[in-house]
Formats: sequence, structure tokens, C-alpha cells
Amino acid sequence: MAHRTLRRLVPLAAAASVAALALTACSGSAAARPAADAQLVKGGTIVYAHQQEPSCIFGGWIEQAYISYQVLDSLFSLDADGNAVPWLGESWEVSDDGLTYTIALKKGVSFTDGTPVNAEAVAYNFDYWVGGGNSTARVWLGGYYESAEAVDDTTVAIHLSRPYTNFIQNLTQGYFGIQSQHALETRTDEENCAAPIGSGAFTVEEWNRGQNVILARNDDYTSWPANAEHTGPAYVDTVDWRFVADPTTRVAALQSGQANLIYDVPATSWETLDTAGYTLEKYVTAGRPQQISFNTAEGPFVDENVRKAFVYALDRKQIVDTIGQGVIPYEGNGAVSQTTPAYSQEAADLYTYDPEKADELLDAAGWSETNADGYRVKDGEVLDVLLPYGAGSIINTDGASILQAVQEQAKAVGFKVELRPLSQADLWGGDYSTPDSYDLSVGYWTAINAGILYINWRPSTDDDPNYSNSAFYSDPELERLILAANSEADPATQDDLYAQAQNYIADHATSVGLYDRLSTLAVSPDLQGVWQEHAQGGPTFYDAHFVE
Repeated sequence: MAHRTLRRLVPLAAAASVAALALTACSGSAAARPAADAQLVKGGTIVYAHQQEPSCIFGGWIEQAYISYQVLDSLFSLDADGNAVPWLGESWEVSDDGLTYTIALKKGVSFTDGTPVNAEAVAYNFDYWVGGGNSTARVWLGGYYESAEAVDDTTVAIHLSRPYTNFIQNLTQGYFGIQSQHALETRTDEENCAAPIGSGAFTVEEWNRGQNVILARNDDYTSWPANAEHTGPAYVDTVDWRFVADPTTRVAALQSGQANLIYDVPATSWETLDTAGYTLEKYVTAGRPQQISFNTAEGPFVDENVRKAFVYALDRKQIVDTIGQGVIPYEGNGAVSQTTPAYSQEAADLYTYDPEKADELLDAAGWSETNADGYRVKDGEVLDVLLPYGAGSIINTDGASILQAVQEQAKAVGFKVELRPLSQADLWGGDYSTPDSYDLSVGYWTAINAGILYINWRPSTDDDPNYSNSAFYSDPELERLILAANSEADPATQDDLYAQAQNYIADHATSVGLYDRLSTLAVSPDLQGVWQEHAQGGPTFYDAHFVE
């Protein structure tokens, strides 16, 4: 039998619409801070104003991961230091060849339908994700996952096709929440979409489409993560998770006491809410930042010099600093954000604002004529480029303003940038996923480590298309660097390989950073214990409680 390396996890010390907002919140106006010796109050309803409504509670979008995190426990949780700690899993072992992860599960845990959280159910979930049950879990596992098996009732073995050093850490993301096998096998897709069955601190009591989801406390909860701040069931009775798209309405609801906390705080409201005594939380998500990727397969950006000209045309830091008002961090690295391990500052610093350099590159690329409107022309064609974006979903109000500034600065050197806001249906309907459908793409992808590079830059083939490669860029050397990094066991060597990959992306100007994606909260003073989970920055309500 091969020798196995044991990794033992040591538990930490427990320490919509405007009409929807007319409902009364549990607390009143947050004009006054609670006393220093405020007492914890059990029970009550938290009214939370979120900005986007997903199509299902569980799925491959981060907005789904945020809400499903309250309902579905994962195998592991991520602590503040980036380490995986126990949740449904107690420990793991890795085989010498790095191809088998054997996970020991907590004993005696049940889903809220009464069925056991056992190895069979966990193995079933892995196959469910890869089979299409969660698109994002599938791409994280793609190219590595082979199979899962129940060794015994509380031991599950995950078999990989090649070593994947950050495998356990990646499982802490909300896309890997464990559902009841019985529910997945016996209920309809619609039922599991609207109210997935997990073992979490809350259950889905009611979903009023277009308005809110009511989460009810699981009074039998026994499987809190090791980095939670208390043990036992959640403190509050319910969470009223409301969908309020307009940022001004969310802020007004918080200030009037109609909501206890809000998500996605506008930069223009940050200082006002801070001065008024609200608790402000800001989490800079790791992974791919809000960046612009260039279509390298069709159109003017096939030419690397034209890509570089576009980058030199932009004073990106000035744009972000002005619109973000010190709240939104500028990000020069187009591959990963500054909170991502193995971040390359070299890649982030490669391009500065240099419109003269942009002019030179465009002239050299043949775009030397200018029409009456100031746009570059080549062979009678205007340098007209399309940038579609998810308005109110991938790009919030502040982000839309940043893109408008990009449009204006690019115009100064001759680019005619057409901004096309898309609804969620348009964005994910498939019309803007092919090389002939856009010239520029903007967006983010949250992650915990630089392994996101494999998802975003894996070459796309007819047999194995990669719709996450928005640049349509295929380069064997870049793929080699990323694959080597994903399987590298030595942390320093792994970081160096990831940095080389980032520098390669920057050198060829296939993607350029704009700003780091944020998860922000503003919380009333009489609500405490809300924290942002460390894998993706979503709000966690298990420890939340009112004080008086």
C-alpha cells in the first residue's frame, strides 16, 4: 500500500422592489450606536437588501453561491489565513502520487429532509456537479476529476487524473455546497432549483419571485464550520433576503430602518454611511478582476499592436480613482486581482497611460487615417469595436460609469467603442459567446488562487470548447505554464509559474485590468455577527444577531 500524507484539520476556537421594502424590519433607524455592553438578542428577522436575483438558489453564478451558502454546507470552509478548515469534512489525506484525496466526514449529520450526510451522498454530488448540476463546479473540476467513491459510510475518496495542488482549497467555494442525494434523485429540477435541500443553518421557506426569499432557521443544525463564531443553531429566526436592484433604494432602505443591511454599497454613499455609524465591510475578491479581454480570433484586436494601443490609450488608474472615490481599488493586472496568491506586480505595472505610444502603434498597424469624427480608418473601415456588458449583473452602476470613461479615453486616439448593455437573459443566452459577436469583453471570475488561470485561458477546441476563454486565445506555452503551476507541490515554485503566466498574458496584451471586484456590505449598528466568508466574500448569517 502506498504511503499517504495526512492533513489533519484543527478546529478554530468558537468564538426588489420599493414595495418589497415597505415591510417592517426588526430594527428601527440606525441613527444611534448600541451601547458597548449591548446584550445579544436571540430571534428576530434580518432584512437584507441584495442587488440581484438568481434564476435558482444553487448554481454556477456567485450570486447563487452567496445565497446557497446559507442553506448548503460544504466539505470545508476557508479561514482568514486562506486555510481549509473542517465543515462537513473533518480531515483529508493525499496519496503520494497526488491523484487521490480521501476525506473523512463528520459523523451523525443529516440533511433537512432527514437523510444522512454520508460518503455516498458526497460522491453523488461530485458526479452531479460534473454532469451539469453546477456549471462553475464543473469547470473547476474539469481536466482533473475522474471519479468519487464511498470507501465506507463516513469516508469518501476523490480520484483525479493529474495532481491538483489546490483541490481542497477550491472546494470551499459556494459552488461545492452538498445537497441531499435523495432530494436530487426524487424531486423535480424545479423543486431543487427553488429550494435545494442541504444540511445548513437555514432552509428555504419561501421564494416570492421578483421580491424576496425567506430563509428559516434550521433548529436541528449540528454541522457549523470550524471558523464560525458560535455553536448550535443560528441566532435569528429568519432572513428576509430581498432583491433590490437600484442602489439608491437600497441605501435609503438602510437609512430608514427598512433594511438591516445592504449589499453592493455605491462608492458615492460610502463616506456618508460610515459617518452615520453603519458598519462597512469590504472584501476584494481574489481571482480574475474586472478586466477587459480582447478578441484575438477575429476583428482588429487580432493584431497585438492594436491591443497594446488600446491599453496605452487609457489612464485606467485615473478613471477608477475618480469614479471609485477611494473605495474601488484600481487593478492593472488583467489576469488575477491583487488579493490573489502569486499575484504579479510586474504584470500589473507593464502598461502606463501613453496616448502618443498608442498613436504610433495604430499608425504602424495601418490605422493611420482619421475621419471627420476623429475615428481611425483603415481600407475604408472605421476602427469600430463592440463591448457588450452585463448591466446590473456583472457590471454595477459604478462599473458602468468606468466603462463610459474608457469609451471616452479610447475615442481620443481614434477607437470608436460601442458599449452595449445586456440583460441577464441576453448575457447568458449565447448570442455574445462567439468570436463574431464582440471585440472586447469585460467581466470577472472569483477564485481563491491563481488556478483560475486554467479556467480563463485553457485553449478552446471543437471537441472541448472553453466558453470561459473570452479572448479566444490559444497558446501552448501559456497552457504549459498554467498546467505546471496547478500540479506543482512546492509553493514557491508554484507561485513563480503562476506569475510567469500572468506576465505572458500581459506581454501579449490579451487582457488588461481595470478594477478589483468588490463584495461590500453596510450593516446597521444593532445587527452584529455578520461576516463575509473568506472564499468569495458573501455575507454569512449563521452568527448574526441583534443587540440591545
